[in-house]
Amino acid sequence: MASLSFAPVNIFKAGADEEKAETARLSSFIGAIAVGDLVKSTLGPKGMDKILLSGGRDSSVTVTNDGATILKAIGVDNPAARILVELSKVQDEEVGDGTTSVTVLAAELLREAELLIAKKLHPQTIISGWRKATQAARDALKKAAVDHGDDEAKFYEDLMNIARTTLSSKLLTHYKDHFSSLAVDAVVRLKGSGNLEAIHVIKKLGGSLVDSYLDEGFLLDKKIGVNQPKKIENAKILIANTSMDTDKIKIFGSRVRVDSTAKVAEIELAEKEKMKEKVDRILKHGINCFINRQLIYNYPEQLFGAAGVMAIEHADFSGIERLALVTGGEIASTFDHPELVKLGHCKLIEEVMVGEDKLVRFSGVELGEACTIVLRGATQQILDEAERSLHDALCVLAQTVKETRTVYGGGCSEMLMAQAVSELAVRTPGKEAVAMESFAKALAMLPTIIADNAGYDSADLVAQLRAAHSEGQTTYGLDMTNGTIGDMAAMGITESFQVKRQVLLSAAEAAEMILRVDDIIKAAPRKRVPDQHPC
Repeated sequence: MASLSFAPVNIFKAGADEEKAETARLSSFIGAIAVGDLVKSTLGPKGMDKILLSGGRDSSVTVTNDGATILKAIGVDNPAARILVELSKVQDEEVGDGTTSVTVLAAELLREAELLIAKKLHPQTIISGWRKATQAARDALKKAAVDHGDDEAKFYEDLMNIARTTLSSKLLTHYKDHFSSLAVDAVVRLKGSGNLEAIHVIKKLGGSLVDSYLDEGFLLDKKIGVNQPKKIENAKILIANTSMDTDKIKIFGSRVRVDSTAKVAEIELAEKEKMKEKVDRILKHGINCFINRQLIYNYPEQLFGAAGVMAIEHADFSGIERLALVTGGEIASTFDHPELVKLGHCKLIEEVMVGEDKLVRFSGVELGEACTIVLRGATQQILDEAERSLHDALCVLAQTVKETRTVYGGGCSEMLMAQAVSELAVRTPGKEAVAMESFAKALAMLPTIIADNAGYDSADLVAQLRAAHSEGQTTYGLDMTNGTIGDMAAMGITESFQVKRQVLLSAAEAAEMILRVDDIIKAAPRKRVPDQHPC
């Protein structure tokens, strides 16, 4: 009879690691909850900021309370924590705001799940209850949504309220009326297209945040060449990405022997002729403005000046991409067939001063909705955070223009959803009801955290809010200015339905995915093999 060995069999390569069952689940919960705890202090209008210090020789300092920015900057090793980092990134790309809310909600769901698992509830039972709870919460949110898409004046007011609410938790909260009108005016110009590429944001040091303004043209942060026209009307623009620096001798990988300096001059002259031909080919397009992605050296710049053509060099790639979009042109790199090249057009190009810098303004561009927001501020960190805050507001407004429904903020929507889930749990028999109760608790944690971050008694405020919702006052939420509960409809604290729905669905899906895990297998690290053929 063959002897049976009860020694554990390792099927993995040396160096590979495996965490099983409760250990794997606990590791996932701890990682996800730690990420939630890291960003939850930034939630709400009284949330705090974080300083992110990057490593390396030229370490940069970032001051922010944007969940996606914080999570993007930290390197996490825990697999569940990585899922939440990815979740906030997707939320940022999808709707632009709610990055902290989605991470905190997913972490709170997993915190509740940890307690249920300790009570010997099976993960699949919890997931089944959560799915029903998510549907009930989604239905309650849909029912509470208000749609003013048909009434232009009310919808404009909704957009202003959404912008104010989004900016109230950011650095720009003290100037939220000013920046809300900037953001709303910029998005309304898009005429429902939602193409945020047409809104260009330029940051200029100096002045204060309140000096920021919306310019109804397209501003390019570059200078016009020497001895060239500084103002052009009815411009025909050729946007290019081509080398214009061959007025220097560049013969790489070969050796040229000459017996006199005159021969060197001949080579130089040949190079010049080559460049002159290229400039002539460009001028045959019938243009009066040439914008290049690469440098334009002195000789071609002189030729453009002599032909009365404005030349702008070294326009960064995002700049010329956006410029091509707004002027209706295309980026060219060869110039042999002028009839195939699509030129850009605008009514006026001129130099303008912003602070102490000169910029080039394109007015009356083909894409009429194009505009530029110029941000001013005392330090680079303030400008960077102002740009992130404004980006969130612009994204949310662009989403609201497409999906015109709105819901109330200040913890109102979360409490409304929690009430709907609790009511469903009361009517549900079996263990799924316990999972639903945990889902409702996790939703109610968001207003609790908002109140805690403001330094108020969260237990008292959330109890008052729950009582108000039970009495049918479904528009009530937290008034963080006065530390009480109030009517969000009267206070104008409005949020996008799309953002709230995305937060709910994404957090539930991510928490469910992490809860399903019962095994974590880490691959063996690659061994470093010394190079056999060093240079």
